[in-house]
Amino acid sequence: MKSFVRLTPRAARAWVAGIGAAGLIGGAAWSGLATPHAETPAAQTSTSIAHTIAGGRDSYADVVDIVSPAVVTVHATGRARASQTQFETPDDFFGQFFGRPGNPFEGQERPGRRPRQTALGSGVVVTSDGYVLTNNHVIDSADAVSIDLTDGRTLEAKVVGADKASDLALLKVAGTNFHSLTLGDSEAVKVGDVVLAVGNPLNVGQTVTMGIISAKGRSTGVGDGSYEDFLQTDAPINHGNSGGALVNMKGELIGINSQIVSVSDGNIGIGFAIPANMARHVMTDLRTNGKVTRAQLGVTVQTVSPDLAESLGLKDARGVVVSSVASGSAAEKAGLKRGDVITALNGQPVRDMNTLRNRVADAGPGSAAELKVVRDGAEKQVQVTLDAAESRRTSRDGDGGESDGSAKNNHAALGITVAPLTPELAGQLGIKRDTKGIVVRDVDPDGRAADVLRPGDVIQEVNRRPVDSVDALRSALRETGGKAVLLLVNRRGSDIFVPVKPNNG
Repeated sequence: MKSFVRLTPRAARAWVAGIGAAGLIGGAAWSGLATPHAETPAAQTSTSIAHTIAGGRDSYADVVDIVSPAVVTVHATGRARASQTQFETPDDFFGQFFGRPGNPFEGQERPGRRPRQTALGSGVVVTSDGYVLTNNHVIDSADAVSIDLTDGRTLEAKVVGADKASDLALLKVAGTNFHSLTLGDSEAVKVGDVVLAVGNPLNVGQTVTMGIISAKGRSTGVGDGSYEDFLQTDAPINHGNSGGALVNMKGELIGINSQIVSVSDGNIGIGFAIPANMARHVMTDLRTNGKVTRAQLGVTVQTVSPDLAESLGLKDARGVVVSSVASGSAAEKAGLKRGDVITALNGQPVRDMNTLRNRVADAGPGSAAELKVVRDGAEKQVQVTLDAAESRRTSRDGDGGESDGSAKNNHAALGITVAPLTPELAGQLGIKRDTKGIVVRDVDPDGRAADVLRPGDVIQEVNRRPVDSVDALRSALRETGGKAVLLLVNRRGSDIFVPVKPNNG
């Protein structure tokens, strides 16, 4: 069997059709989620743990004693979609060991009948009055949710709200005597810190594993992928750990376990947890409004790579470069321009796109922010009032053009075949019909631009000079004399800067 890398949520799913069938698989999409409604509880928020963790013993048992009563198993059930083509054969965990008895009635269900679908995950009690954090993918589209506590209680849970962008959901259970965990400061976590992961992998029962923080600020792009700032850990995480706790040695919740990278769909020591600071923001909004509100700046940015830094004339590769500014956005009103390099937000360094997006989002709509910007080699401060975030639009792919405009024998050539951009072709590419530029039809695998340009890209500028015809592109490239080139490219509806290295031929 060919090995492959898979990024996958850590929920275990069982597809149940009839009586006695059970299995455990990774989180799958459901349908029919009832609209979450807001609830504003009068009870207190997460209370601090008064326990003192004893020292002097080579063990994590004292931390586990504090944490384990607050980690629960989450069961979610719902109806599978009617289209059977959307389903795959489930992984029968127990059948691997006890055999798979034949079923003479398999495949003979009555038309229109939809089997029940069951999801298994973990959760963390975060308030003493019964609020529970888990992953959105654990309860997505469920019509019934329950939790199992370590004291033997099984309680029905109500979905207060869910946030697909962060993959978090907030549940509420009725009752008393809930043991809760305090949310720690995930910003204070350092790479190398010892952590424990607690959850119910593969429904074997609550399990504790140990590791360290391997990295911070990770983004995987799995699922919605909109707001990611993962803590990476090598503490073993498997199916069913989704929504469980990642805690520090003080017994504080610093992350909600969410994903792994694996070549075998099992743990290989690369797991990801949603940081507690993000979870705190999401939890507060879901409790108050039943939804999460975020801010936006109104720019498209990309991380400054060494090649981009050289092309932009920067001394070092840091920050993010603005490749487009939305009309009427907070960024436009503040005077931000294409080509500006944002290096700090409210005094904090901006490392990459992920850092800027998450910090802007958490600031909240209407809040004031100060940006440190490098423009044409000079550093300046820009004051901006942030807007409310809108849903992101995804453009569809396009292909090709109609005519060959490459300059294959020119020393400055990029090694591409291009064509004029017509309104009709722009529509096929899923971009605005009035976009100006040249469409890349083909890319020579041995050419200068082989690693940076793709068919369907629309070249709009060469070294900050607009190009709207094949002749204009050729002229602009000839002027570079084979030196480094900075292109502004529209790729699937988004503007990005693309540096092309000098021609060393």
